[in-house]
Amino acid sequence: MRFGSAGHVILAAALALAAAPQPPAAQVAPTSAEQAAYSGLFAAAARGDVAAIGRLAAAGERVDARDGHGRTPLHVATFLGQREAMRALVRAGADANALDRDRYDIVTIAAVADDVATLATALGIGCSAANVTSPYDGTALIAAAHLGHDEVVRMLIRANAPLDHVNNLGWTAVIESIVLGDGGKRHQATLQALIAAGANVSIADRSGTTPLALARSRGYQPMVEMLTKAGAR
Repeated sequence: MRFGSAGHVILAAALALAAAPQPPAAQVAPTSAEQAAYSGLFAAAARGDVAAIGRLAAAGERVDARDGHGRTPLHVATFLGQREAMRALVRAGADANALDRDRYDIVTIAAVADDVATLATALGIGCSAANVTSPYDGTALIAAAHLGHDEVVRMLIRANAPLDHVNNLGWTAVIESIVLGDGGKRHQATLQALIAAGANVSIADRSGTTPLALARSRGYQPMVEMLTKAGAR
């Protein structure tokens, strides 16, 4: 097959995109149409109706029922930032560590949303920062590091999130803060928080490339300096 110069450019771009690190799959929040169709505990969770949650649960409605995407009412309340509803659902017996169809828990949902108040609620009602979540066998800490949600990262560290968990892409939180970040201030603060907490800065990716080499290859000089100071090679 022959390509003109434009064809070569398109092909090269396509190959570069295929070879580049790809961000984790997005979570799926309930759509407006789904919310409008909800009834019972799902509707009460979506609108934050604590009294209705208590009545419906007492009447025998299943607090861990699932919608069409495998979300429980607790997932719905978390996506929508209905923190009092979250508390009411757990008081009624909801599983704080339940995973939706894409294997996200409420801590990871709040972490990805950069919603510190909802994350604090999720942790406070019993969801563990150590849960393995997502299709990538990751953690909330890895997801937050990828996005540069530095305050969330610090909160998860305080909640004893595993610092050196390796997901099925072969990446740690340290690596994701580099390869899926932009090298900016929030990703720098994320990396600094991980280093200060004692994260291992020498765990390499599947190709054997270290965090230091990854930062150098991207020209992220402040990250290079942080890692070097932390003893990375």
